[in-house]
Amino acid sequence: VRFVDRIVTCFCAKIPVDSIRYGLLCKPDGDPIDDVLVYRGAEDVFMVVNAGNAVADMEWIQKHAADFDVTIEDQTRELAMLALQGKGSQAVLQKLAPDLDLSTVGYYKSGFGTLSGMPNIRISRTGYTGEDGFEIYFPDGESERIWNELLEAGGPDELKPIGLGARDTLRLEAGMPLFGHELGVGMNPVEAGLNFAVSFHEDKGDWIGRDALAACKEAPQKKLMGITTDGKRAPREGYALFIGDRQVGTVCSGAISPTKECNIGTSYFPTDVAVAGTAVEMDIRGKRQAATVCELPFYSRTK
Repeated sequence: VRFVDRIVTCFCAKIPVDSIRYGLLCKPDGDPIDDVLVYRGAEDVFMVVNAGNAVADMEWIQKHAADFDVTIEDQTRELAMLALQGKGSQAVLQKLAPDLDLSTVGYYKSGFGTLSGMPNIRISRTGYTGEDGFEIYFPDGESERIWNELLEAGGPDELKPIGLGARDTLRLEAGMPLFGHELGVGMNPVEAGLNFAVSFHEDKGDWIGRDALAACKEAPQKKLMGITTDGKRAPREGYALFIGDRQVGTVCSGAISPTKECNIGTSYFPTDVAVAGTAVEMDIRGKRQAATVCELPFYSRTK
């Protein structure tokens, strides 16, 4: 745990057993390497990273492990993960995991149970959609079988498979950052509004990126905000945002929002512009479309 607290922004030593925290791996300058989920076990820590960053993450972790008495095991090729999301997810998954009462697995908690005949399967109440749901981890070779059994079990509840496009719209509506879009070079977690995932508690000790992020917290230069547009064109990554002749932002992500029934997007803005209600213009191949700055998230299931 002491090692994980050295490399991750959240306070791992304070995570209760069988609980989970969102955090980030950061460089000394505060730029994120990846955002991660940290699962606290009784005797170990299980970290879930973005698949596209797995190799770089492992290299970074191993590089900083030399001064600690830890064993690091890469389970990327051994485990598969499926996410079951939505208000009916508990009832559907319970059919495949009869010995684990899923009603006792709270938000950002995890447990182990038999899943479709496989013992000791990790099941967590987590997700990347803004909805209630679960993520399950099991041996890689079982993916197709579990997928089909979930669809069969969820048939009466109209369970449907969705792809990355739908998931991206859901996470965007929920204001969840995507690495490479809202997080990356020059886009640190403090300015991204992820202060809940960054601990400056003195008991955590020093960690990589702490000083840079502490300075940013005291004097942020920009802030991640949402934008909405009523025009026909949805915001797309890379579109420039202007107030008059001044470029004040660049779209990080954008989509048509089925929930809000308008076009939505995200952008970092200087602090003087990052105020809900500020009018900006989005440049689309030389033509301007009106947009309005707003707070994130666009949607919350708890509000």
